[in-house]
Amino acid sequence: METHVSYFIFFLVISLTNALYFHIGETEKKCFIEEIPDETMVVGKYKVQVYDFSVKEYHPSAPGFGMLVEVKDPDENIVLSRTYAAEGRFTFTSHTAGEHIICLHSNSSAWFASGQLRVHLDIQVGEHAVDYAQIQAKDKLSELQLRIRQLLDQVEQITKEQNYQRYREERFRQTSESTNQRVLWWSIAQTLILLVTGFWQMKHLKSFFEAKKLV
Repeated sequence: METHVSYFIFFLVISLTNALYFHIGETEKKCFIEEIPDETMVVGKYKVQVYDFSVKEYHPSAPGFGMLVEVKDPDENIVLSRTYAAEGRFTFTSHTAGEHIICLHSNSSAWFASGQLRVHLDIQVGEHAVDYAQIQAKDKLSELQLRIRQLLDQVEQITKEQNYQRYREERFRQTSESTNQRVLWWSIAQTLILLVTGFWQMKHLKSFFEAKKLV
């Protein structure tokens, strides 16, 4: 069975919620690259619909249909790998800042991607991934206490974002310095090659002229 893989790149503003839908074949895989700070919770909610060619509409998938969700961190370590139902949610916490790859594909064993799927995906990051209504009911918080809790979580998330931006700037600076050094050494190498080539040509011409008794 041949699995097709497609990548979508989304550079997240971490405090936002990303909702979208996309179409994939029955055996196709879709991957998303998202930049996430460290120690940040991510919640993804999805729903899969199957295209009915007879009525030319999308309908809920049949029982037993599932989606395999796989998440890798910037070091290619698997953070999450699990098969869920056709509709559900997945949760993971990033332990390394950087680009995380989130891949989804069906558990279908069809040899050909004859079925067409529509996947609704809603990714929530940071404090947007927290269910404050559940926290309020569990901890019996007042409206003021809950609001203070939300503000503290927002401040913590902003701090994580700032730390991640500083990390990105440092990484970019290191990459720029490394590139500049390589360009410098390449320029020096080119100059040396030209000097050696010129010296060899002059020596060769001198030997040619002496052999022809022109000098």
